[in-house]
Amino acid sequence: MIRTARPSWQPALLALVVGAASSPGQWDPANRQWGKSDPDDLRVVTFNVRDRLCSTIAKQQGANPWTAIVVQIAALRPDVVIFQECGDNSGNGSGSAQGYNTVDTIQRMTDTMHYFMRGGTDAYVSGNPAVTSYVTKFTTDYDLPYTYVADVTDNFNRNVVLSRFPLQDLNGDGRAGVATYSLTADSLNPWYSSGNAGIRGFIFAEIALPDDRYAGDLVFGGAHMKSGSAGSDFTERLQAAQRAAYFIDAVFNGLGGSTPDPRTRWTTFPRPTSVLSPTTPVIWAGDFNEDEFTNAGDGPTLWMTRANAASPATDGTDRDRTDSSFDDSRDVFNPSNRATIGTSGNTKFDYICWQDSIATLRRSFTFRAASMPSTATPPEFANYPAFYTNISGASDHRPVVADFILPPPALAGGHALVAPDDAAENRQGAQSLVWTLGQRVTSYTVVVSTNADLSAPIVSQGVGAGGPASLAVPASVLSPCETYYWTVRANNRSGAANSPSGIWSFRMRGLADLNADGFVDDTDFVLFADAYNEFISVVGDFNGDDLTDDADFVIFAGAYDQFLACP
Repeated sequence: MIRTARPSWQPALLALVVGAASSPGQWDPANRQWGKSDPDDLRVVTFNVRDRLCSTIAKQQGANPWTAIVVQIAALRPDVVIFQECGDNSGNGSGSAQGYNTVDTIQRMTDTMHYFMRGGTDAYVSGNPAVTSYVTKFTTDYDLPYTYVADVTDNFNRNVVLSRFPLQDLNGDGRAGVATYSLTADSLNPWYSSGNAGIRGFIFAEIALPDDRYAGDLVFGGAHMKSGSAGSDFTERLQAAQRAAYFIDAVFNGLGGSTPDPRTRWTTFPRPTSVLSPTTPVIWAGDFNEDEFTNAGDGPTLWMTRANAASPATDGTDRDRTDSSFDDSRDVFNPSNRATIGTSGNTKFDYICWQDSIATLRRSFTFRAASMPSTATPPEFANYPAFYTNISGASDHRPVVADFILPPPALAGGHALVAPDDAAENRQGAQSLVWTLGQRVTSYTVVVSTNADLSAPIVSQGVGAGGPASLAVPASVLSPCETYYWTVRANNRSGAANSPSGIWSFRMRGLADLNADGFVDDTDFVLFADAYNEFISVVGDFNGDDLTDDADFVIFAGAYDQFLACP
């Protein structure tokens, strides 16, 4: 007789990693690793691309600005990025040669961002060539699938936000972003001037973060402020910063209360119906066109982050009156260099700002490829000409990068045990353990033990967060006459939580007690004989070979002689 052996099942005594643990060596620039220290950190990048991302520019791989930007984003892998100076086809792009000499429309810019990330057939360049240089070509496991293009321009370009996570209306105004707004005067705070001068450069995107990784969501945005050193330029930047500060504090955060814009200064409709969750930070960045460290006054960056608070401000909640932080990023390999613009000097125009009572800065840096030793060059730069080590080939600005620690989620929960029923008696064969799916779950761990406290488990098996919400425990793992205790733990970044149902149990029937009456007697013999005659029946399969045969008869006879199913 040829038999097919039953597939063996070894109970997985897995040491399940709860949540997403830090990956060693992801931040080691000296050895070409420019990733995050912890994958749950949120990486933010701001980058003024000097008209290099526009619809009519060539998008083929080579020693060109487009590819230089592509490989830098591929190397840095931000979770969110804001680009300034996008869509200018009359500047450093090739628009005039293509007969398109204006700022890209929202649609053209959206399509261009698709080409930038994922390639395709270029609809905006003569001959419709294939795009051969794009981010996912260099990082097949990385993408920024969500795009928000500002619906306003500063007359020559647009700001664009790309995100790993979906855009979502967080404050009840029916939209997931805003890029234009106006304010009325406020007699209580005269510096909150009216109008919208300078504000056109701002864009804010509302982003839904995964509930199993973060306690809240994210508002991310930024600006390209007025350039120039004339008195009117300083004034416009300051006024824009004051209006942005009010928008962040009052419209998003209700000035620390529960009502958006409690002073009703915001005149743009539709109006929001709620403030942000206390665990949802606002992070904003951009080219502010003024060096806050050398301007000998309170410039736009300081006003957006501290406004009229005492200087230096005490570290507060960020919500009732802005008391946020801004970066002092440096070149990784030349920490004395703060420059974000130009090939020489130490001028910093590009900043990242954040609500520091919610988001904690792990690190920030200026990505300056020209200063890198050869051993630090990201692998995405491999096999490309030296052009890519010169940041000016991409833009006259350098990317500024910040990694943030965001509040972790609450423990996972809401998953209920379903079957078998608690304290179920006289179970037979393999057991299918069933539960309902919970919330904020990264993964589940099913634990089975002969001990009521689940110590020394015989099963500790991981199951994916999406289900199926069941685990089959083979009969070969379970012993007759034994009581088993089990639960399902839900895991996320914050830890592991048992099911609210607690710990359930089930009891396996005695070997050969086919009718589950506690005895092995003539009634069981009749049932066994029927299964024995069928041969392939598993009703009388006591040795786990998927057959009812002579070997099982020997086992049955021994149990029959003892009469009692369980001692």
